[in-house]
Amino acid sequence: MVSDDELFKLVSKVGHLLVDSRRKLVTAESCTGGWVSKAITDVPGSSAWFRGGVVSYDNSLKQSLLGVTEETLAIHGAVSDATVLEMALGALERVGGDIALAVSGIAGPDGGQPGKPVGTVWFGWAWRHGQAVHHRTRLKIIDGGREEVRRRSVMTALSGLLEI
Repeated sequence: MVSDDELFKLVSKVGHLLVDSRRKLVTAESCTGGWVSKAITDVPGSSAWFRGGVVSYDNSLKQSLLGVTEETLAIHGAVSDATVLEMALGALERVGGDIALAVSGIAGPDGGQPGKPVGTVWFGWAWRHGQAVHHRTRLKIIDGGREEVRRRSVMTALSGLLEI
């Protein structure tokens, strides 16, 4: 299991990189329920590089707060490449900042379905580079119970920032 100490070290590393590049991070979370933001704000000084985030557990909030379209949710579902991309782009646009991360998944123990078992988690990142906005998404199937799926989702979402 990912430890709190591992998360703290990862967030500290992300924070140093964001401060060095003079960038601000925003988040859009669903299955992690604000855990990414909690991990970030556990690190003293994170206000220098973290603007805040949106916890959009319910699809109606994904739509109203982040701009995820009804069509995307109807066609692809909340746990999809298209949805996390719209969540990340929506956070970047509506919350502000330079880099956004988004996460939506099925943490369990229920909710799995054919093609989307428990542990299915989609991640999205969007970032500004000059006038352009770039983005990336990633799918992970994470084994374990609800807490393990969520904890490893937080780690994956934050680790993805190191690749940008």
